[in-house]
Amino acid sequence: MKKKSYFGTDGIRGQANQYPMTAEVALRVGLAAGKLFRSTDDRRHLVVIGKDTRLSGYMIEPALVAGFTSVGMDVRLFGPLPTPAVAMMTRSMRADLGVMISASHNNFADNGIKLFGPDGYKLSDAMEARIEAHMDEGLQEGLATPKQLGRVARMDEAQARYIEIVKATLPRTMSFNGLRVVIDCAHGASYKVAPTALYELGAEVKEIGVSPNGFNINEESGSTYPTAVVAAVREYRADIGIALDGDADRLVICDERGQVVDGDQIMALIASAWTEQGRLQGGGVVATVMSNLGLERFLAGRGLGLERTAVGDRHVVARMREGKFNLGGEASGHIVMSDYSTTGDGLIAALQVMAELVRSNKRMSALARQFEPVPQKHENVRFAHGKPLEHTAVLEAIAQAETRLNGAGRVLVRASGTEPLIRIMAEGDDEKLVGQLVRDIAGAVRIAAQ
Repeated sequence: MKKKSYFGTDGIRGQANQYPMTAEVALRVGLAAGKLFRSTDDRRHLVVIGKDTRLSGYMIEPALVAGFTSVGMDVRLFGPLPTPAVAMMTRSMRADLGVMISASHNNFADNGIKLFGPDGYKLSDAMEARIEAHMDEGLQEGLATPKQLGRVARMDEAQARYIEIVKATLPRTMSFNGLRVVIDCAHGASYKVAPTALYELGAEVKEIGVSPNGFNINEESGSTYPTAVVAAVREYRADIGIALDGDADRLVICDERGQVVDGDQIMALIASAWTEQGRLQGGGVVATVMSNLGLERFLAGRGLGLERTAVGDRHVVARMREGKFNLGGEASGHIVMSDYSTTGDGLIAALQVMAELVRSNKRMSALARQFEPVPQKHENVRFAHGKPLEHTAVLEAIAQAETRLNGAGRVLVRASGTEPLIRIMAEGDDEKLVGQLVRDIAGAVRIAAQ
Protein backbone atom coordinates (compact mmCIF):
# COMPACT_ATOMS: atom_id res chain seq x y z
CA MET A 1 0.00 0.00 0.00
CA LYS A 2 1.27 3.47 -0.85
CA LYS A 3 2.46 5.35 2.24
CA LYS A 4 -0.05 7.99 3.32
CA SER A 5 1.14 11.57 3.16
CA TYR A 6 -1.77 13.41 4.77
CA PHE A 7 -3.14 10.98 7.35
CA GLY A 8 -1.20 10.00 10.45
CA THR A 9 -1.98 7.66 13.33
CA ASP A 10 -5.26 9.42 14.10
CA GLY A 11 -6.51 11.33 11.07
CA ILE A 12 -4.81 14.46 9.77
CA ARG A 13 -3.17 16.66 12.37
CA GLY A 14 -0.76 19.58 12.48
CA GLN A 15 -0.31 23.24 13.28
CA ALA A 16 -3.23 25.30 12.05
CA ASN A 17 -2.71 27.17 8.78
CA GLN A 18 0.44 25.20 8.00
CA TYR A 19 0.57 22.10 5.81
CA PRO A 20 -1.20 19.72 6.18
CA MET A 21 -3.64 21.61 8.42
CA THR A 22 -4.64 24.26 5.88
CA ALA A 23 -7.96 25.33 4.40
CA GLU A 24 -6.89 23.92 1.03
CA VAL A 25 -6.21 20.47 2.48
CA ALA A 26 -9.54 20.56 4.32
CA LEU A 27 -11.27 21.46 1.05
CA ARG A 28 -9.56 18.53 -0.66
CA VAL A 29 -10.61 16.19 2.16
CA GLY A 30 -14.22 17.23 1.64
CA LEU A 31 -13.99 16.78 -2.12
CA ALA A 32 -12.22 13.43 -1.98
CA ALA A 33 -14.18 11.84 0.88
CA GLY A 34 -17.43 13.15 -0.56
CA LYS A 35 -16.77 11.50 -3.91
CA LEU A 36 -15.93 8.18 -2.29
CA PHE A 37 -18.89 8.05 0.10
CA ARG A 38 -21.46 9.34 -2.37
CA SER A 39 -23.14 6.22 -3.74
CA THR A 40 -24.76 5.94 -7.15
CA ASP A 41 -28.42 5.97 -6.05
CA ASP A 42 -30.62 9.04 -6.20
CA ARG A 43 -31.00 9.70 -2.46
CA ARG A 44 -29.45 12.69 -0.75
CA HIS A 45 -26.10 11.92 0.88
CA LEU A 46 -25.21 13.24 4.32
CA VAL A 47 -22.06 14.12 6.24
CA VAL A 48 -22.13 15.32 9.85
CA ILE A 49 -19.40 17.57 11.26
CA GLY A 50 -18.49 18.32 14.87
CA LYS A 51 -15.59 20.27 16.30
CA ASP A 52 -13.93 21.35 19.50
CA THR A 53 -13.35 24.95 20.60
CA ARG A 54 -10.13 25.91 18.78
CA LEU A 55 -10.10 29.21 16.90
CA SER A 56 -8.89 27.43 13.76
CA GLY A 57 -12.10 25.40 13.67
CA TYR A 58 -13.70 28.46 12.08
CA MET A 59 -11.24 28.08 9.19
CA ILE A 60 -11.32 24.28 8.80
CA GLU A 61 -15.10 23.80 9.08
CA PRO A 62 -16.19 26.01 6.14
CA ALA A 63 -13.44 24.57 3.95
CA LEU A 64 -14.72 21.05 4.62
CA VAL A 65 -18.29 22.21 3.99
CA ALA A 66 -17.29 23.72 0.66
CA GLY A 67 -15.67 20.47 -0.41
CA PHE A 68 -18.57 18.24 0.61
CA THR A 69 -21.31 20.42 -0.82
CA SER A 70 -19.47 20.90 -4.10
CA VAL A 71 -19.69 17.16 -4.75
CA GLY A 72 -23.36 17.03 -3.79
CA MET A 73 -23.30 15.96 -0.13
CA ASP A 74 -25.62 17.55 2.41
CA VAL A 75 -23.99 18.70 5.65
CA ARG A 76 -25.21 18.94 9.24
CA LEU A 77 -23.07 21.04 11.57
CA PHE A 78 -23.07 20.11 15.27
CA GLY A 79 -20.82 22.83 16.62
CA PRO A 80 -18.76 21.94 19.72
CA LEU A 81 -19.35 18.26 20.48
CA PRO A 82 -17.11 15.43 21.77
CA THR A 83 -15.47 13.08 19.28
CA PRO A 84 -17.42 10.02 20.52
CA ALA A 85 -20.66 11.96 20.10
CA VAL A 86 -19.85 12.60 16.44
CA ALA A 87 -19.17 8.88 15.97
CA MET A 88 -22.51 8.00 17.60
CA MET A 89 -24.47 10.58 15.64
CA THR A 90 -22.93 9.45 12.35
CA ARG A 91 -24.46 6.04 12.89
CA SER A 92 -27.74 7.10 14.51
CA MET A 93 -28.49 9.65 11.76
CA ARG A 94 -27.58 7.14 9.02
CA ALA A 95 -25.03 9.58 7.68
CA ASP A 96 -22.61 8.47 4.99
CA LEU A 97 -19.68 10.02 6.81
CA GLY A 98 -18.81 11.76 10.08
CA VAL A 99 -16.07 14.34 10.63
CA MET A 100 -14.53 15.63 13.85
CA ILE A 101 -12.35 18.75 13.75
CA SER A 102 -9.99 18.46 16.69
CA ALA A 103 -6.38 17.95 17.74
CA SER A 104 -7.52 16.16 20.91
CA HIS A 105 -5.16 16.94 23.82
CA ASN A 106 -2.83 19.25 21.83
CA ASN A 107 -2.77 22.99 22.48
CA PHE A 108 -4.89 25.48 20.54
CA ALA A 109 -2.30 26.08 17.80
CA ASP A 110 -2.85 22.58 16.40
CA ASN A 111 -5.93 21.12 14.79
CA GLY A 112 -6.94 17.92 13.08
CA ILE A 113 -9.54 16.08 11.00
CA LYS A 114 -10.86 12.65 12.02
CA LEU A 115 -13.21 10.71 9.75
CA PHE A 116 -15.83 8.12 10.71
CA GLY A 117 -17.61 5.73 8.38
CA PRO A 118 -21.38 5.15 8.36
CA ASP A 119 -20.94 2.47 11.06
CA GLY A 120 -19.44 5.06 13.43
CA TYR A 121 -15.94 3.56 13.37
CA LYS A 122 -12.79 5.40 12.32
CA LEU A 123 -11.84 4.75 8.73
CA SER A 124 -9.36 2.00 7.89
CA ASP A 125 -5.89 2.70 6.54
CA ALA A 126 -7.04 1.40 3.17
CA MET A 127 -9.94 3.86 3.00
CA GLU A 128 -7.72 6.75 4.11
CA ALA A 129 -5.30 5.81 1.33
CA ARG A 130 -8.15 5.92 -1.20
CA ILE A 131 -9.17 9.38 0.05
CA GLU A 132 -5.58 10.56 -0.28
CA ALA A 133 -5.43 9.37 -3.88
CA HIS A 134 -8.48 11.50 -4.71
CA MET A 135 -7.12 14.48 -2.75
CA ASP A 136 -4.27 14.81 -5.22
CA GLU A 137 -6.64 15.03 -8.18
CA GLY A 138 -7.67 18.33 -9.76
CA LEU A 139 -10.18 20.39 -7.80
CA GLN A 140 -12.51 20.60 -10.81
CA GLU A 141 -13.07 16.86 -11.16
CA GLY A 142 -16.31 15.17 -10.14
CA LEU A 143 -18.19 18.31 -9.13
CA ALA A 144 -21.96 18.35 -8.77
CA THR A 145 -24.20 20.32 -11.11
CA PRO A 146 -25.62 23.59 -9.73
CA LYS A 147 -28.92 21.84 -9.04
CA GLN A 148 -27.23 18.95 -7.17
CA LEU A 149 -25.08 21.01 -4.80
CA GLY A 150 -25.30 19.94 -1.16
CA ARG A 151 -27.40 21.76 1.44
CA VAL A 152 -26.07 22.87 4.84
CA ALA A 153 -27.86 23.25 8.16
CA ARG A 154 -26.86 23.61 11.80
CA MET A 155 -28.22 20.96 14.16
CA ASP A 156 -28.81 22.70 17.46
CA GLU A 157 -30.22 19.62 19.18
CA ALA A 158 -27.05 17.52 18.74
CA GLN A 159 -25.80 18.24 22.26
CA ALA A 160 -29.13 17.32 23.84
CA ARG A 161 -29.26 14.07 21.85
CA TYR A 162 -25.79 13.08 23.04
CA ILE A 163 -26.65 13.85 26.67
CA GLU A 164 -29.65 11.52 26.48
CA ILE A 165 -27.51 8.78 24.89
CA VAL A 166 -24.93 9.14 27.68
CA LYS A 167 -27.55 8.98 30.43
CA ALA A 168 -29.10 5.89 28.84
CA THR A 169 -25.86 3.93 29.41
CA LEU A 170 -26.84 3.66 33.10
CA PRO A 171 -29.79 1.78 34.60
CA ARG A 172 -32.87 3.96 35.05
CA THR A 173 -32.64 3.43 38.81
CA MET A 174 -29.06 4.76 39.02
CA SER A 175 -28.79 8.16 40.68
CA PHE A 176 -25.81 10.22 41.72
CA ASN A 177 -27.73 12.10 44.39
CA GLY A 178 -25.39 12.97 47.24
CA LEU A 179 -22.22 12.76 45.12
CA ARG A 180 -20.16 15.93 44.83
CA VAL A 181 -18.29 15.88 41.50
CA VAL A 182 -15.67 18.13 39.94
CA ILE A 183 -15.67 18.00 36.15
CA ASP A 184 -12.81 19.59 34.18
CA CYS A 185 -13.71 19.95 30.50
CA ALA A 186 -10.34 21.39 29.40
CA HIS A 187 -12.20 24.37 27.83
CA GLY A 188 -12.96 21.91 25.06
CA ALA A 189 -15.74 20.12 23.22
CA SER A 190 -17.52 18.79 26.33
CA TYR A 191 -17.84 22.12 28.15
CA LYS A 192 -21.63 22.05 27.90
CA VAL A 193 -22.60 18.39 27.64
CA ALA A 194 -20.52 16.90 30.47
CA PRO A 195 -21.66 19.16 33.34
CA THR A 196 -25.27 18.96 32.11
CA ALA A 197 -25.28 15.15 31.97
CA LEU A 198 -23.83 14.86 35.48
CA TYR A 199 -26.31 17.38 36.87
CA GLU A 200 -29.28 15.62 35.27
CA LEU A 201 -28.11 12.34 36.81
CA GLY A 202 -28.40 13.92 40.25
CA ALA A 203 -24.81 14.88 41.10
CA GLU A 204 -23.76 18.09 42.78
CA VAL A 205 -21.49 19.46 40.06
CA LYS A 206 -18.56 21.84 40.28
CA GLU A 207 -17.42 22.60 36.75
CA ILE A 208 -14.02 23.95 35.73
CA GLY A 209 -12.43 24.34 32.30
CA VAL A 210 -15.76 25.45 30.82
CA SER A 211 -14.87 28.91 29.48
CA PRO A 212 -13.43 28.35 26.00
CA ASN A 213 -12.13 31.40 24.15
CA GLY A 214 -10.55 29.73 21.14
CA PHE A 215 -7.06 29.77 22.64
CA ASN A 216 -7.26 28.04 26.04
CA ILE A 217 -8.24 24.47 25.12
CA ASN A 218 -6.16 22.04 27.24
CA GLU A 219 -4.29 25.00 28.76
CA GLU A 220 -3.39 24.03 32.35
CA SER A 221 -6.56 21.97 32.43
CA GLY A 222 -8.02 18.64 31.41
CA SER A 223 -6.68 15.10 31.45
CA THR A 224 -3.13 16.08 30.48
CA TYR A 225 -2.92 18.57 33.38
CA PRO A 226 -4.59 16.82 36.35
CA THR A 227 -3.18 19.43 38.75
CA ALA A 228 -6.28 21.54 38.08
CA VAL A 229 -8.85 18.86 38.92
CA VAL A 230 -6.82 17.74 41.97
CA ALA A 231 -6.82 21.31 43.35
CA ALA A 232 -10.56 21.70 42.72
CA VAL A 233 -11.39 18.36 44.37
CA ARG A 234 -9.50 19.42 47.48
CA GLU A 235 -10.99 22.91 47.51
CA TYR A 236 -14.59 21.75 47.16
CA ARG A 237 -14.14 18.51 49.14
CA ALA A 238 -15.54 16.54 46.25
CA ASP A 239 -16.07 12.79 46.22
CA ILE A 240 -14.52 12.41 42.78
CA GLY A 241 -12.87 14.50 40.09
CA ILE A 242 -13.15 13.88 36.35
CA ALA A 243 -10.78 15.48 33.85
CA LEU A 244 -11.52 15.15 30.12
CA ASP A 245 -9.28 16.20 27.25
CA GLY A 246 -10.08 18.71 24.51
CA ASP A 247 -12.32 16.40 22.48
CA ALA A 248 -13.50 14.32 25.48
CA ASP A 249 -12.48 10.93 24.13
CA ARG A 250 -10.24 10.31 27.15
CA LEU A 251 -10.13 11.02 30.87
CA VAL A 252 -8.33 10.71 34.16
CA ILE A 253 -10.04 10.35 37.53
CA CYS A 254 -9.08 11.95 40.83
CA ASP A 255 -10.19 10.48 44.17
CA GLU A 256 -11.30 12.54 47.19
CA ARG A 257 -7.72 12.62 48.49
CA GLY A 258 -6.30 14.03 45.26
CA GLN A 259 -4.81 10.77 43.99
CA VAL A 260 -4.87 10.57 40.18
CA VAL A 261 -6.27 7.41 38.61
CA ASP A 262 -5.02 6.60 35.10
CA GLY A 263 -6.58 4.58 32.31
CA ASP A 264 -5.05 1.28 33.43
CA GLN A 265 -6.63 1.55 36.89
CA ILE A 266 -9.96 2.59 35.35
CA MET A 267 -9.92 -0.44 33.04
CA ALA A 268 -9.10 -2.69 36.01
CA LEU A 269 -11.99 -1.25 38.01
CA ILE A 270 -14.53 -1.59 35.20
CA ALA A 271 -13.29 -5.07 34.23
CA SER A 272 -13.61 -6.27 37.82
CA ALA A 273 -17.11 -4.81 38.19
CA TRP A 274 -18.32 -6.15 34.85
CA THR A 275 -16.91 -9.59 35.61
CA GLU A 276 -18.91 -9.73 38.85
CA GLN A 277 -22.01 -8.64 36.95
CA GLY A 278 -21.43 -11.18 34.16
CA ARG A 279 -21.07 -8.39 31.60
CA LEU A 280 -17.43 -8.66 30.50
CA GLN A 281 -17.04 -10.23 27.08
CA GLY A 282 -14.06 -11.76 25.29
CA GLY A 283 -12.48 -13.20 28.41
CA GLY A 284 -10.48 -10.10 29.22
CA VAL A 285 -9.44 -6.63 28.15
CA VAL A 286 -7.67 -5.15 25.12
CA ALA A 287 -4.97 -2.57 25.83
CA THR A 288 -1.84 -1.25 24.13
CA VAL A 289 1.80 -2.10 24.60
CA MET A 290 2.03 0.93 26.92
CA SER A 291 -0.29 -0.48 29.61
CA ASN A 292 1.41 -1.40 32.86
CA LEU A 293 2.48 -4.96 33.57
CA GLY A 294 0.59 -4.62 36.84
CA LEU A 295 -2.70 -4.52 34.92
CA GLU A 296 -1.79 -7.74 33.15
CA ARG A 297 -1.01 -9.44 36.46
CA PHE A 298 -4.22 -8.09 38.05
CA LEU A 299 -6.37 -9.50 35.27
CA ALA A 300 -4.53 -12.84 35.24
CA GLY A 301 -5.27 -13.16 38.96
CA ARG A 302 -8.97 -13.07 38.08
CA GLY A 303 -8.70 -15.52 35.25
CA LEU A 304 -8.84 -12.76 32.63
CA GLY A 305 -6.50 -12.06 29.73
CA LEU A 306 -4.88 -8.85 28.51
CA GLU A 307 -4.40 -8.56 24.77
CA ARG A 308 -1.96 -5.87 23.67
CA THR A 309 -2.02 -3.85 20.47
CA ALA A 310 0.03 -1.07 18.92
CA VAL A 311 -0.47 2.40 20.42
CA GLY A 312 -3.66 4.12 19.33
CA ASP A 313 -7.30 3.54 20.18
CA ARG A 314 -8.07 2.55 16.57
CA HIS A 315 -5.84 -0.52 17.04
CA VAL A 316 -7.57 -1.31 20.32
CA VAL A 317 -10.99 -1.04 18.67
CA ALA A 318 -9.92 -3.25 15.76
CA ARG A 319 -8.81 -6.04 18.12
CA MET A 320 -11.95 -5.65 20.22
CA ARG A 321 -14.09 -6.16 17.13
CA GLU A 322 -12.08 -9.17 16.00
CA GLY A 323 -12.20 -10.89 19.41
CA LYS A 324 -15.66 -9.68 20.48
CA PHE A 325 -14.29 -7.86 23.54
CA ASN A 326 -16.43 -5.10 25.03
CA LEU A 327 -13.76 -3.33 27.11
CA GLY A 328 -10.43 -1.90 26.04
CA GLY A 329 -8.35 1.22 26.19
CA GLU A 330 -5.08 2.95 26.87
CA ALA A 331 -3.20 3.99 30.00
CA SER A 332 -3.52 7.59 28.77
CA GLY A 333 -7.26 7.41 29.41
CA HIS A 334 -8.93 6.31 26.19
CA ILE A 335 -11.54 3.84 27.47
CA VAL A 336 -13.53 2.00 24.81
CA MET A 337 -16.75 0.25 25.81
CA SER A 338 -18.25 -1.25 22.68
CA ASP A 339 -21.63 -1.79 24.36
CA TYR A 340 -22.02 1.98 24.19
CA SER A 341 -19.58 3.54 21.74
CA THR A 342 -17.36 2.85 18.74
CA THR A 343 -14.44 4.88 20.12
CA GLY A 344 -13.06 6.15 23.41
CA ASP A 345 -15.60 8.13 25.44
CA GLY A 346 -14.33 9.91 28.54
CA LEU A 347 -17.75 10.89 29.87
CA ILE A 348 -19.33 7.44 29.54
CA ALA A 349 -16.24 5.88 31.18
CA ALA A 350 -16.57 8.36 34.05
CA LEU A 351 -20.20 7.36 34.53
CA GLN A 352 -19.21 3.70 34.79
CA VAL A 353 -16.71 4.58 37.53
CA MET A 354 -19.29 6.67 39.36
CA ALA A 355 -21.84 3.87 39.07
CA GLU A 356 -19.40 1.52 40.80
CA LEU A 357 -18.83 4.19 43.45
CA VAL A 358 -22.56 4.16 44.17
CA ARG A 359 -22.97 0.37 44.00
CA SER A 360 -20.00 -0.36 46.26
CA ASN A 361 -20.85 2.37 48.77
CA LYS A 362 -17.10 2.99 49.09
CA ARG A 363 -14.96 6.10 48.84
CA MET A 364 -13.18 6.64 45.52
CA SER A 365 -9.83 6.23 47.28
CA ALA A 366 -10.81 2.64 48.14
CA LEU A 367 -11.47 1.91 44.45
CA ALA A 368 -8.70 4.01 42.91
CA ARG A 369 -5.82 1.56 43.22
CA GLN A 370 -7.02 -1.76 41.88
CA PHE A 371 -3.43 -3.00 41.47
CA GLU A 372 0.10 -1.93 42.37
CA PRO A 373 1.75 -0.62 39.19
CA VAL A 374 5.08 -2.09 38.21
CA PRO A 375 7.79 0.62 38.12
CA GLN A 376 7.80 2.07 34.62
CA LYS A 377 10.22 4.62 33.18
CA HIS A 378 9.89 6.67 29.99
CA GLU A 379 12.18 8.89 27.97
CA ASN A 380 11.75 10.58 24.58
CA VAL A 381 14.69 11.34 22.31
CA ARG A 382 14.24 13.80 19.46
CA PHE A 383 16.01 13.16 16.17
CA ALA A 384 16.39 15.26 13.02
CA HIS A 385 17.15 12.66 10.38
CA GLY A 386 17.95 9.02 9.73
CA LYS A 387 16.45 5.87 11.24
CA PRO A 388 17.90 5.51 14.75
CA LEU A 389 15.96 2.32 15.45
CA GLU A 390 17.88 0.53 12.70
CA HIS A 391 21.27 1.47 14.19
CA THR A 392 23.32 -1.48 15.48
CA ALA A 393 24.17 0.19 18.81
CA VAL A 394 20.49 0.83 19.52
CA LEU A 395 19.51 -2.73 18.68
CA GLU A 396 22.28 -4.03 20.94
CA ALA A 397 21.20 -1.76 23.82
CA ILE A 398 17.63 -3.04 23.52
CA ALA A 399 18.78 -6.66 23.44
CA GLN A 400 20.98 -6.15 26.52
CA ALA A 401 18.10 -4.53 28.39
CA GLU A 402 15.80 -7.47 27.65
CA THR A 403 18.49 -9.91 28.80
CA ARG A 404 19.00 -8.06 32.09
CA LEU A 405 15.26 -8.03 32.77
CA ASN A 406 15.29 -11.81 32.29
CA GLY A 407 11.54 -12.08 31.68
CA ALA A 408 10.62 -9.98 34.74
CA GLY A 409 9.65 -6.90 32.77
CA ARG A 410 9.31 -5.34 29.34
CA VAL A 411 11.20 -2.98 27.04
CA LEU A 412 9.45 -0.99 24.35
CA VAL A 413 11.24 1.34 21.91
CA ARG A 414 9.23 2.88 19.11
CA ALA A 415 9.07 5.87 16.81
CA SER A 416 6.31 8.38 17.52
CA GLY A 417 3.56 8.47 14.94
CA THR A 418 3.11 12.25 15.24
CA GLU A 419 6.53 13.74 16.10
CA PRO A 420 10.22 13.10 15.25
CA LEU A 421 10.73 11.29 18.55
CA ILE A 422 11.94 7.89 19.65
CA ARG A 423 9.86 6.84 22.65
CA ILE A 424 11.58 4.56 25.15
CA MET A 425 9.80 2.63 27.89
CA ALA A 426 10.95 -0.06 30.29
CA GLU A 427 9.19 -1.62 33.24
CA GLY A 428 10.03 -4.24 35.83
CA ASP A 429 10.02 -4.98 39.52
CA ASP A 430 13.49 -3.45 40.06
CA GLU A 431 12.91 0.30 39.68
CA LYS A 432 16.62 1.18 39.78
CA LEU A 433 17.42 -1.31 37.03
CA VAL A 434 14.52 -0.10 34.88
CA GLY A 435 15.76 3.50 35.11
CA GLN A 436 19.28 2.49 34.12
CA LEU A 437 18.05 0.49 31.13
CA VAL A 438 16.06 3.46 29.81
CA ARG A 439 19.07 5.75 30.18
CA ASP A 440 21.31 3.25 28.38
CA ILE A 441 18.94 2.93 25.42
CA ALA A 442 18.38 6.70 25.27
CA GLY A 443 22.15 7.24 25.13
CA ALA A 444 22.47 4.82 22.23
CA VAL A 445 19.61 6.52 20.39
CA ARG A 446 21.21 9.96 20.82
CA ILE A 447 24.45 8.72 19.33
CA ALA A 448 22.60 7.09 16.44
CA ALA A 449 20.60 10.27 15.80
CA GLN A 450 23.69 12.48 15.39
